[in-house]
Amino acid sequence: MRTILAYSLRFILYLILIAPILLFITYAFSTRWFFPQTFPVEWTASTVQRAIQDSRTFSSITQGLMISMLVSIFSLLLGFPAARVLGLRKFRGRQLIWLLFFLPTVVPPLAIGMGLNILFLRIGLAGTVTGVVLAHIIPTLPYTIFTLSSAFARYDENYEFQALALGASPLQSFLKVTLRMLLPSLVVAALFAFLISWSQYLLTLLIGGGQVITLPILLFAAASGGNPATIATLSLLFIAPPVLVIVATARQLNQHGAGIREQY
Repeated sequence: MRTILAYSLRFILYLILIAPILLFITYAFSTRWFFPQTFPVEWTASTVQRAIQDSRTFSSITQGLMISMLVSIFSLLLGFPAARVLGLRKFRGRQLIWLLFFLPTVVPPLAIGMGLNILFLRIGLAGTVTGVVLAHIIPTLPYTIFTLSSAFARYDENYEFQALALGASPLQSFLKVTLRMLLPSLVVAALFAFLISWSQYLLTLLIGGGQVITLPILLFAAASGGNPATIATLSLLFIAPPVLVIVATARQLNQHGAGIREQY
């Protein structure tokens, strides 16, 4: 009885998670689906073809991917040293620094966006990809630091000292010891940064000023138009990169774990 109940609850959970995607697929590949019809009257891929062939869609996807990858890289570069200090060192004022780092997650995004918009207008970064990347780093950096600092809290610096004592250079110690041991946390932190940046709408709208168009901008514009097929198609395109990134991340983590198990 318990097994049946467990499988039933699992099935319901999976159904709740998959139902929106199935609905998007149905709307994207159909037309003339009106209430109270149970299923669409006509199936077609014309809406999907138009969306894929539209230069705005391709441009928004490529631009969004470029921004998200740059944000992931810069978040790791900026968050790594801060996370190392916060994870390994105990010092006075540490809690205050934690508060300052996580302040962007507490302050309303609209307030941050308006403040950045005024600042970037004055220094010429408004309406540029550089400005959007810098704006996206603000909400991604706290999660990057938190993820890496948790890894550093369990990290033993003695491995680095042993590598140096055995003749390795500081660079070799960093590449072959530090990065290899922290690789899973680095991958997860990069994943968080990518997902947060990829889904950013408000900061992209305020800082991009209509000059930097990513897929969330197109999706919200389509949602205001009220065409279900177009909305569903853009939603599927919006979901695809995060799903692929998550799958690639899970595969990388599994390979890393299998490599460690083989060593022992």
